[in-house]
Amino acid sequence: MTDTTKRPAPKQSRRAPAPDERTLDAERSRRLLLDAALDEFSAKGYAGARVQDIADRAGVNKQLINYYFGGKEGLYRELHRRWTEREAEFNDPAVPFDEIVVRYLRHVLDDPRGARLNAWRGLTEDLDDIPPGDGEDLSDIERRQAAGELAPELDPAAIMFAVMAMVSAPVTKPLAVRHVFGMDPESPEFQEHYTDQLRRIVRRLTTGSADD
Repeated sequence: MTDTTKRPAPKQSRRAPAPDERTLDAERSRRLLLDAALDEFSAKGYAGARVQDIADRAGVNKQLINYYFGGKEGLYRELHRRWTEREAEFNDPAVPFDEIVVRYLRHVLDDPRGARLNAWRGLTEDLDDIPPGDGEDLSDIERRQAAGELAPELDPAAIMFAVMAMVSAPVTKPLAVRHVFGMDPESPEFQEHYTDQLRRIVRRLTTGSADD
């Protein structure tokens, strides 16, 4: 007599991911977490951002923040490290100062999250908590000034401070943009106009003329 009892199908073994697949998955998780962290930190500041919200935004388990970055502080520091690397790509000593400033402005306009995060830092972080060497580097401005590119009577620290304020203003003061310029700060018209004007203002610090 034929046995008609239905036998369970043999259980298929799960293939372990290859090393390159694990690497890609880890890189993807890190990238998602960093992007989500920048969103949260720029919207709420370091103190206000929650690990769970960062993980939820990234769509991963929050334990991966500890695994990859050693916690919230490590994630924060990794964002700073990556910005330093990105900054080095366009802060070329051979490029004229007005073009360098415009590059910073375009970066801020393309992705305003960094400028918002810096605003949070300035308003909420204790000056005594800033690690040594984590401040602004004036060496490039000092070098340009010594080479005659910048007016000699200007304080390099004041130059940097003024330029930082002008670059971040469209993001940190959007209401002022509307009131002063009568334009939407995110509109192409304002961004084109402001970029041109900022370039001319900076040229006054260098050549003494806003003419091309």
